[in-house]
Amino acid sequence: MNIKALNGFKDILPGEVELWQRLEGLARDIFARFNFSEIRLPILEKTDLFTRAIGEATDIVEKEMYTFVDKQVTMRPEATASLLRAYIEHGLHVQKPVQRLFTIGPMFRHERPQKGRLRQFHQMDVEVLGSTSPRIDAEMMAMGAMLLAEMGLSVSLEMNSLGCPVCRPGFRVSLLAFLDDRHQALCDDCKRRSVTNPLRVLDCKNPRCREQVLEAPSLLDHLCGDCADHFSGVQKGLEQLGVRYSLNKFMVRGLDYYTRTTFEFITGDLGAQAAVGAGGRYDGLIEQLGGPSVPGIGFALGMERLVLLLQQKEAELPVSGVDLFVAALGTQSTHFGFALAHGLRTSGMRVAMDLEGRSLKGQMKLAGRLGAPHVLILGENELAEGKAVLRNMATQQQQEIVLQDEAATVQILIKIISL
Repeated sequence: MNIKALNGFKDILPGEVELWQRLEGLARDIFARFNFSEIRLPILEKTDLFTRAIGEATDIVEKEMYTFVDKQVTMRPEATASLLRAYIEHGLHVQKPVQRLFTIGPMFRHERPQKGRLRQFHQMDVEVLGSTSPRIDAEMMAMGAMLLAEMGLSVSLEMNSLGCPVCRPGFRVSLLAFLDDRHQALCDDCKRRSVTNPLRVLDCKNPRCREQVLEAPSLLDHLCGDCADHFSGVQKGLEQLGVRYSLNKFMVRGLDYYTRTTFEFITGDLGAQAAVGAGGRYDGLIEQLGGPSVPGIGFALGMERLVLLLQQKEAELPVSGVDLFVAALGTQSTHFGFALAHGLRTSGMRVAMDLEGRSLKGQMKLAGRLGAPHVLILGENELAEGKAVLRNMATQQQQEIVLQDEAATVQILIKIISL
């Protein structure tokens, strides 16, 4: 019996992994432009961290977490809680009043696998801890929009405000009265949510439920003065930075810890509308987890969905990058080329070489599949004369290389190829 990957767990193979590398490289570059530092977090955490942070009445905690019940540890379903645990544990607020942190890695949720959604999935997560400024909210959304734009992807930004503990209770009363009149028309999940977490009813994907809440009250109409001023400042910041957005009163997110600003980056290029990134503000969460009273805001981008969008955009996936392919014919040529390839790699060049004794035609095909811009052809007769041929694969032009000792030949090739 062949053993295959678990349902919802996917291998990322050569030919696709290059897109992931490009995506991560661009993200790291943009995060550096905004002065973010990387933090790397463990995959396993105490289960209590997620139940306290995410909320016991959320789908993630109720249905989706991979938990080792006997050990009371859970494979992280999202990154924010883990990052805040590290922030509190290591006293990062003492080192710097405002921390800008990002992390990239796998998350785990037991849900039905579908296009762009797996049980092991990957996220880029970005957090700013220690500032209540609405300009921070605007800057975070602008950074996400910049990253997606530089990938060449077309998305829309939607946002909402969930208010704070001062203004949310009044909205909850209004929402419960509205839902009570429509209780029998809701799906079973929403009937339960209307008691445990009524905000989540607004986010239900069931068409019948979405129809029922079209006229639901909006939290934007119940904001206290401070929250209204903050949200106005966020919008002004986005307008100043030239970031287009729309308001969505139904955006409540699936996590209990959000306050005030919430937002999503939406694409229509994956079939049904789908979020490729989402986040928001969580000003009370750090204190709730036992840390200082420090505000925070963050967002995450789903890498599987971004890769799918990039694959749709490009006719062919990028091939593995090499600078030179060494095509050796014969025992002595292979012996010389083997050492030469290692010398070139030691000097920083990406070199591929066939060690299976293929014909020249076969080796040239392999060089083409690898996308090698140059091929160094080493034949037995040419080697005896101290010569080799360097072929430019784009122009098909060839030039003769005089072979010297290994170190000198390495420098000659580096100089020619880097021109």
